[in-house]
Parts: sequence; structure tokens; C-alpha cells
Amino acid sequence: MFNIGHMGLDREEYPHVIKKMEVKPIFMVHDLIPIHYPEYGRVGEKERHIRRINCVLDTATAIVTNSQATLNELRVYSDAQNKPTPYAIAALLGTLVLTKEQCNAPLKVPYFVILGTIEGRKNHLLLLNIWRNLVDTLGDETPILVIIGQRGWECENVIDLLDRCDKLKNYVIEIPRCSDEMLSAYLHHTCALLFPSFVEGYGMPLAEALSIGVPVLASDLGVFREIAGDIPEYIDSLDGKRWKEMIIEYARSNSSKRQDQIERIKKLELPTWEYHFNQVDNLITLMVSK
Repeated sequence: MFNIGHMGLDREEYPHVIKKMEVKPIFMVHDLIPIHYPEYGRVGEKERHIRRINCVLDTATAIVTNSQATLNELRVYSDAQNKPTPYAIAALLGTLVLTKEQCNAPLKVPYFVILGTIEGRKNHLLLLNIWRNLVDTLGDETPILVIIGQRGWECENVIDLLDRCDKLKNYVIEIPRCSDEMLSAYLHHTCALLFPSFVEGYGMPLAEALSIGVPVLASDLGVFREIAGDIPEYIDSLDGKRWKEMIIEYARSNSSKRQDQIERIKKLELPTWEYHFNQVDNLITLMVSK
């Protein structure tokens, strides 16, 4: 049995059902964020996630994680709980293949994209405050910030700025729903993808952007370096001054830093779904043979 999600693992009867089924369960663990960063989740989510992860550790024949960073966190957690870690592998995820066909730019002015659900750990608040400052500094020359993603939780300050800040109205575009075609168009022509998260279990938008040659300004997270090495421009998630400097730099049509990153991207080999599933298939074969 292979459970690829976290759903249902917090139910008290789950381990008993597994035992009754007499199967060899393999679980995929995506992250431990609700445990280590409960302030970014809904109330009670930490306790639910503790039950999920404990269920995995207590019942799994094997575990697959989406990154080595997640696997490292899982092992630290299991040690702290005095629980043995079942046999586990890290299998980096493949990347959604966005069309590389020529598409018209959705905007005629320089713009940046942040992609993902609007929630506290994604750090939209930093960017919106930077953009308000850019309007004061650059006026009509301010690039556009395109926010692609639905509104989530624990982000009241961000929602207040989006709904009530007059300075941002002409320079921030919010797109709660986006087709693959629209996403591809926005990413292809952006100055850079912005990814200032405080914490991530993986980072699919980073991989999607780099897969089509789009530069990325990202928080300096271990999982991002695991995926992309030294290709992106890494910035501390709290360093607003540096974020502003890099945004201004990458918005320039003749930006040398942006061009340098584009050249670095050409040498990047991202993980593929074939690679991911080969690792998973090998794990399943190994577990079946035991």
C-alpha cells in the first residue's frame, strides 16, 4: 500500500486498519512545517501533524520524502521522539512541463511574479511593503508585481494591503486562478520569479521557472539549493533592503546579474518525473522482496 498524502493519518484508527489489512505500507512525507512552524498554519494543525508523522513512523515499512531536507528533518524529529526511522529515501519531484512555444507577453511593462497560495510563510507581506516603497522611490517606473495564487490563511496583513492600500492598486495584480497557458505566459516574460518564503518542503515554482529559463530571486533555503544549486539569486527572507536592490536590478532591461543567471540556468539539470518514479519503483521492489 502506498499513501502519497498526509490525509487521514491523524485518525486514531488508522494504525489499527493498517495492521488489520496485513499490508506493507509506504508513506510519502511532504514536510514537517506544521510541527516546526505552527505559527504559519491553522490553529490545531501542529497537533494533527504530530499524529500524522507519528503514525508514519509507527506503521511504515518504508518512507519516501520529496527532498533530502525533508528527510533530514524527519530523522531529527524521530530521534527527538525516541522513535526509529523506517527505511527511507529522498526522491526529488519532477517538474511540470510548461509549454515553450512563443506566447505574447501578458503585460507591456516590466513585472515580477510570485506563485503560490497567499499564506504567512510565503512572505508576501515583505514584497508588498517593498512595492509600496518602490512606488515612493520610482513612481511611474515601478515594475508590476503579479501575485498568482488563492488567498489562504494567517495572512490578514497581506489581505489588508491588497484590499486597502491605494499606492499598490496600479502596481499589484492579483490572479487567484490561473490556467497552465496563462501561467506559462506570465512566467516566460517575467523579469524574475520571486520566492521569499520563510520555509518550504520543496519549492515547485522555483523548478517550474528554471525549467523554462526564467531567473529566480529566492530565500536562501537548503531545499532550494538542493533543487537548483547556486543558480538562483539567494537572499535572506528578512533582508528587505537586499530584496529591493535585486528587484530594481532585475527590472533593468540590460541587467548583467539577470543575464548572468540566465547563462547559469542553461547548465542546470533539474530532476525529472522519470527519475522520481524510478527511485520509487526501486523502493517498492525492494520492500516487496523482503
